[in-house]
Amino acid sequence: MINDTKMIGIKFDSDKVIHALIKSMSAPKWSNRYKMVYLPNTKQNLDEIYNVFKGVVWINYNRFLTNKPIHTNNEALDVAWFRKRKTIPNYKHCPEEYLLKLELKRYSNNTVRIYVPFFEMFINFYNDRELKTLDEVDIRVFLQHLIQRKLSNSYINQVINAIKFYYEVVLGMPHRFYDIERPRKEYKLPKVISKEEVLAIIKNTNNIKHKCVVELLYGSGLRKSELLNLKINDIDSKRMLVRVENAKGNKDRHTLLSKIALDDLRIYFREYRPKVYLFEGQKGGKYSGESVLRIVKMATEKARIRKSVSPHILRHSFATHLLETGVDLRQIQVLLGHSSSKTTEIYTHVATNTFKTIKNPLD
Repeated sequence: MINDTKMIGIKFDSDKVIHALIKSMSAPKWSNRYKMVYLPNTKQNLDEIYNVFKGVVWINYNRFLTNKPIHTNNEALDVAWFRKRKTIPNYKHCPEEYLLKLELKRYSNNTVRIYVPFFEMFINFYNDRELKTLDEVDIRVFLQHLIQRKLSNSYINQVINAIKFYYEVVLGMPHRFYDIERPRKEYKLPKVISKEEVLAIIKNTNNIKHKCVVELLYGSGLRKSELLNLKINDIDSKRMLVRVENAKGNKDRHTLLSKIALDDLRIYFREYRPKVYLFEGQKGGKYSGESVLRIVKMATEKARIRKSVSPHILRHSFATHLLETGVDLRQIQVLLGHSSSKTTEIYTHVATNTFKTIKNPLD
């Protein structure tokens, strides 16, 4: 954006051929602020760039294909409830173009539920200002306000993402806020429970359905969302695998299927007869995340475990217990669906087998 007008920026390494080709174009200009050549963002100029540089250089067109979906495998996005909310006096709602871009880009429902409230928090912090007048200084003041409220680093980073989405994706200004400082990522070890505690939780579930939910969360190392998206055909009893589709990062993978879980799943299937999803609500359709959280919490309390246990802690425990029994870290990475081995390496810090060979100086 230069003088409130969208431009096409041309950035390149020093090259005599490119220089000569740019000079042959219609009225290119130089921006001292952005250190690049620019032209008005019109279809005519975009076509000219393509024709002039065709076969000479590689051109990054990503920012010009603004309505192209980037998350094509996500489930249908529902932003209707944001639009139908009751209007609150003196409260600014998320701009329609923000919601529209989330739809066009096919962002997940979870991301939308985070981005929209956070962006509304930002624009209502400046309730007496027009959105187009807000700049980097205003964003820094708002972030400072959040830091003073002692909110977590991950919370503030999500707020930054929600604000950046408006300026960089909705308005099409790439890296507009590249210099906005992000809080350092907190380094926290995963919380893990023992095998005995896992078995106690399973034993204290209310029924066969609840039992299968906990057994798959732990025995297959599933995220809560992955468990909810499982379909009946995703259980491969011949190969003893669970197929996980469209997991985090739009990746498919296979993970382990426990023989104990399979036996219980067969009992569960005969009793409940799910139609599409492996776990369904009373009226059919996908089981709710709140129900899964409640199952784990209630079973933990009945087992008299004085720790806060969540579905993700069962996943952490799955990975840690595999590592403690000598399973290779690379195999665990594949089972969990981690893109980077560095993410999986964190379990080496909580696996007890690395400490058992060390003699305590007190002893």
